[in-house]
Formats: sequence, structure tokens, C-alpha cells
Amino acid sequence: MFAGKLDFDSCYRAVAARDARFDGRFYTAVTSTRIYCRPICPARTPASRNVRFYRHAASAEAAGFRPCKRCRPELSPGDPGWDHRGDLVGRALRLIEEGVADDAGITGLAGRLHITERHLHRLFTAELGAGPLAVARTKRLLLAKQLLTETGLPITDVAFASGFGSVRQFNATMKETYGFTPGELRATAGRAVTGSALTLRLHRREPYDAGTLMRFLRGRAIPGLERVDGPDGTPAGGGGSRGDGRENTVPDVEGGWSYTRAVPGGVITLTPLPGHVRLDARLDDTRHLARVVARCRRLLDLDADPEAISSALGATALGPLVEARPGLRVPGAWDGFELAVRAVVGQQISVAGARTLLGRITARAGRPAVPTAVPTATASPPADPAPEGEVARLFPAAGQLLEADLDGLGLTGRRVATLKALAGRVADGEIDLDGAQEPAETVARLLEVPGIGPWTAGYVALRALRDPDAWPEGDLVLRRAMACLGIPGDHTERWRPWRAYAALHLWNSQ
Repeated sequence: MFAGKLDFDSCYRAVAARDARFDGRFYTAVTSTRIYCRPICPARTPASRNVRFYRHAASAEAAGFRPCKRCRPELSPGDPGWDHRGDLVGRALRLIEEGVADDAGITGLAGRLHITERHLHRLFTAELGAGPLAVARTKRLLLAKQLLTETGLPITDVAFASGFGSVRQFNATMKETYGFTPGELRATAGRAVTGSALTLRLHRREPYDAGTLMRFLRGRAIPGLERVDGPDGTPAGGGGSRGDGRENTVPDVEGGWSYTRAVPGGVITLTPLPGHVRLDARLDDTRHLARVVARCRRLLDLDADPEAISSALGATALGPLVEARPGLRVPGAWDGFELAVRAVVGQQISVAGARTLLGRITARAGRPAVPTAVPTATASPPADPAPEGEVARLFPAAGQLLEADLDGLGLTGRRVATLKALAGRVADGEIDLDGAQEPAETVARLLEVPGIGPWTAGYVALRALRDPDAWPEGDLVLRRAMACLGIPGDHTERWRPWRAYAALHLWNSQ
């Protein structure tokens, strides 16, 4: 809806109508109150002479505006334009959301993108009207504001969970930018300190087909690492799943689904609810909470724009499928390397078979999410996947898989060689699967790995690289679905730039 510069009249009409389609796409700043709001703010529409519009919350804050306490800009879904853009600014914004600037500073962020800090600042200023440091600061402040308002985390924990280096810095920055201290905001929110467990709301755009996405994840849930519970109470891949991991059922919106996963230092659970997804987290260390939130949003494709996707695909031969599932999402990936390993292991075998092998890899090469004891030198890693439903181990990082002994797990020698070559290139930084590289460059480097072809690279681009136009070349199910619907093979060009969503519609039609 807004591909470039904001149009004042269009923005003002959206604000006057409180049009939810524009939520997260821009922010309304009111010069008479020095407050900035979401387009859906319930407050009286300000006079046009007192209004300014900004593409990013950081731009509004850099201009001296404070977030509205009624509509709470920290709850906005992400801008789908930035979410899908593969250029430097789009990739930098995703890395900032992941907490890279918190951990490594702007210098480290620029280094991940292989550009100078000055060039990065120039790009951000031109696109957003605010530099990367201001964007990172706004991200910290808005997350802290949500934690102070919605959780009972102690203020000290909130400071570190939102990415601040010290409590003093946290207090000073919030007072300087928002005009109140963390303690004052906590007092007005009426939240009592409850400990380390926390619950957050992750907002999304409607419609949202949670059932189809959760069934997709359930069919591929790795034993020991993750679990998906459905309305029937059946965890993981059981309960009506076909051999290829898809199910011919009517899509439902929420329906009692939940996704549970082991993460460093604890466990998280994601539960789709009307209007949002609830994140429940029990973490030993909340300092990387921003990364957890960003990865949850990516996994569940919460920042997508279903209206734009349906409008484009609905006018093609896919119209009946789009009408049946208007809120279909592309399941993302918690970790890019993990998804690439899933794709390699899943080549030419059933989804159920791939789950078994991935469970063995996790048991052999992964580590406990919460270490309970120091392992002895003679201790041997477990050989079998965890019992169904247990969530306690992390998927191995590239370096861990590179050093692991994968013999005896049921993998062919050629598949082991491919996994080792992939792990080596990711560990060396030649391939970046978490958003720093331009997607086309990442795909090209994946294709250089022996054993990775166009289908595997396309599947990784579709789920891990968040490329909305990715297409798994040579996918037999897609070919069969198109043949059943009478769609010629050259029609895929008509689905750009949303071919990834077209692929999900076709997969779910079989």
C-alpha cells in the first residue's frame, strides 16, 4: 500500500477511518500533543494541520514525539514491506529486531552486512529519517514498555531483556525520550512483580489461518526440540496427518492450537488467540528476549499482509484456493541453519521419515536447553530421539553439527557429506542463513554445496530467508496440484511477487 514516500492524503484518510489495514505501515504524530499513534488509535482524529506521518516509530521519536499510551505503538504488527525487503535496509532492520545491534553495536551490525557504518547510517537516514542507532534504541524502548505494561518482570530484568546495557542507562533513556521513568510506568500499569515467567501478546493482521500453519508445523515437529498440540490433544505429527505432512481439513482460525519449543535457557509456548498470538516464556536468562520475540514472529509469519497477497493471487487461477484460505501464511523458521538441515534431510523421503532422522540428529548433536550438570568426558550422547511430547534439547548449531559423529543415525553417506559441507560453510560465515546476506546471493551459495539443488535452495529461501517470491523448482506436489487444477506451468510468473504463498495454497490443495 505504501511502497515508497508516504502520501499525506492517503494516510490521513486511513487515520480518519481507523483502517486496521494500515496498522504498522506508518505512524501519526500530533504536533499539538507531541504524541505519536497507530492509525487505529481510538482518540479523536486530530486536525490535519497538526499531523505529521512517519514510516517508522524511530523516525517519530527522533523528531521528539512520544508513544501514545492508548493505542500503544509497541503492539503494532511489523511493516510487511520491511519484512520482505531483501535490500540492505530491510535486512538491517531484521537484524536489529534480532538484537544484533544490542549485542555487537552498530559497528557489528554494519560488519554483518559487509558495509561501513557511515554507509549504513546514510541509507537509514534516507529511507527512515533516523539512523540505525535511533532505530535500535526505539526497538529497546518499545519492548521495555510492553514488558513493563504486560508482565511482572522486575525492572532490572526488563532493562536487560529489552537490550539495555545497564539499569542506569535504561532509566535515563526512558526518562529522556518518554518523559517518565520505568518505575512510574509500572506504577500506572498496576503490575506487581511476579518473577521470571512472562507472557506477551504478539499482534498480527487478520485474517490469520492458524490451523493450517500449525498443522504444517505439527507434521514436521522434531522430537525433543518442539511439540505442537492440536484441538484433539494429539502432539507432534500424530492425529490425521498424511504421509506428506499435509492434511485435507477445513482451515480454522485458533482452535486450541499451541506450539512449544526448547530455546537456550528454557522453553517457550505460542498459542494463537483472537487478534494475537500469546507468547509464554520460561527463561533462565531474559537478555535475548528480543531475539525470541523476533523469531516467534518470523516462525508464524505474523507481519504478512494477507490483503495484498489475496488481492494479487485471488485474481489468478488460484482464486478459489485463496477464497478458501484467505489468511494462509508461509511457515517460517526459528533458525536458518536448522531449516537448511531439515531441507537436506527431507530430500526424497517422507515427512515422517525426516522427522525421525532429525530427532536422532538433535539427540546426538544437540545440547540440553537447560544444562543440569557438567557432562563427563566419557559420557556418550544419546542415540535415540526423545520420547514423544518431551521438549528439552536444542538443535545443533553449525559448528556442533560439523564436529558431530553422524554415523549410525540412518543417514546415507552422501547425505552426511552434504550436511557437513553445509555446516562448514555456515560456520565459516560463507553462507549466512539468518538474514544478513542478500537472498539471491545466499541461494547461489547454497547451490554450490554438493547435494543441494534448486528445490532445496528454493525451500530454504521460502521458509528461512523470508523471500515471498521463492519457488521450490521441481516440486512434484506443486506440479501435480497445478495439473489437477488445469494451471499451465508458465502461470507461475503471474504469481510474482507472492509465489511462496502460491506454493502454500497449492500444497494445501492436495
